[in-house]
Amino acid sequence: MSLRPNVSNAEESPLSEEFLVICLCAEWCGICRDYRAGFDGLASQFPDTRFCWVDIEDQADDLGEVDVENFPTMLIRRHQLVLFFGAILPHQSHLRMLIEAFREQTPAESLAYANSNPERRGWQENQELCRLGMIK
Repeated sequence: MSLRPNVSNAEESPLSEEFLVICLCAEWCGICRDYRAGFDGLASQFPDTRFCWVDIEDQADDLGEVDVENFPTMLIRRHQLVLFFGAILPHQSHLRMLIEAFREQTPAESLAYANSNPERRGWQENQELCRLGMIK
């Protein structure tokens, strides 16, 4: 699988960032097109976090069985832990708050959070979600 990193921070970023934020959208979606600028802006505010924009149609093969029902859908990982997977309101401030909250957690707190309910435990067991963001 190869997801295209967001150009605003991909060139100087190593492949081993602690946090990864993937936006799953579609070019045909007006909300997604409007959201893109804010997403790119957040990437510049968090240079040590890798941001990837994934068009669910252009990169459908990379997604496997991952189901995207609403836009924008976000996947946020800390190393191999899936901390968030779901649709959010298309406001840059909402994603910023999520990222900041996860960055404030210690690794142990992130582990506890990722396993704190059945839905989150399911994310950890979902091989399709776990492999998203793995760059060859």
